[in-house]
Amino acid sequence: MEVIEVKENQKEKWNNFVKASPNGSLLQSWQWSQFQEALGRRIWRLAIQSEKEWSMLALVVKHNLPLGKCYLYCPRGPILLNSKFQIANSKLLFDKMQGIAEKENSIFLRIDPAIQPTANSQQPLAIKDLGLIKTSKEVQPQDTLILDITRSEDELLAGMHHKTRYNIRLAKRKGVKIRQSIDLKDLDIFWDLLSETTKREKFKPHSREYYRKQLEVLGKEGLIKLFLARYKGKVIAANIVSFFGDTATYLHGASLYEYRKVMAPHLLQWEAILEAKKKGCKYYDFWGIAPKDSSSHPWLGITRFKKGFGGQEVHYIGAWDKIYQPFWYKVYNLVKQII
Repeated sequence: MEVIEVKENQKEKWNNFVKASPNGSLLQSWQWSQFQEALGRRIWRLAIQSEKEWSMLALVVKHNLPLGKCYLYCPRGPILLNSKFQIANSKLLFDKMQGIAEKENSIFLRIDPAIQPTANSQQPLAIKDLGLIKTSKEVQPQDTLILDITRSEDELLAGMHHKTRYNIRLAKRKGVKIRQSIDLKDLDIFWDLLSETTKREKFKPHSREYYRKQLEVLGKEGLIKLFLARYKGKVIAANIVSFFGDTATYLHGASLYEYRKVMAPHLLQWEAILEAKKKGCKYYDFWGIAPKDSSSHPWLGITRFKKGFGGQEVHYIGAWDKIYQPFWYKVYNLVKQII
């Protein structure tokens, strides 16, 4: 058994493994690694191999920090064959990542696999045995809402909150039209909408280049689409949705507040769900809701909106850090609290 760096000609084998895994994710796909490279980040594609068969994969991304430091991030990974961390296999992989960390002057490694804790789950214990600690600094949503879209359109509509159904039909009656695109020219429209949304909702977006590269790299592979809602000749809302394996994921959204009564975001989600069904997806991931029983989370409003479509609430084990440089790890967390 050994850890290998996966070669460029093994893209299909890599993606097939990710798609077949219970905790597979777009963020561990081959194309996501290409997107990260397009952003100027160094990546490693690692696999545990025994007699040419793989049992675990990890896409690791280097994020540069000041003073020649960095941290390593394994987004929604590692990818496991059966959703269980086998200590022997995992130790090999984490030893390899520690070697990379030493060469790259990395402060820590962060992982956040899409694994759900259960009453008898030993996964957090297994992760602790590998020397990782739980961090509150989540990168990906720890809680999400996943809708089973294998049901018919009528069944999906019947499973929604009655106000959500009404708002979808209202948007249609008002003449809202939905268009799909991977044209980079439409990114300007999305960016303008996003800029207005971030000011209103008080959150920090990714850079414009981030969205451009995402559409450029993943769009041409059919893994990303822009959905734009037009009303009276003006685009008033837009979403970015991904399609990978059996899951479509609502990644980013933006809208104009002055047109809120037109209900375009409801129709946007419904059209994305229908497109996911056409592509043969089984699930639609709304990608982030407020934690259960939270009464003050900033996502409460968007959570109510998403829950209107139905679906099952899913909770993951969250982000875990392997610390390589304890002093600088404290400095990093202190700075993150300030900025």
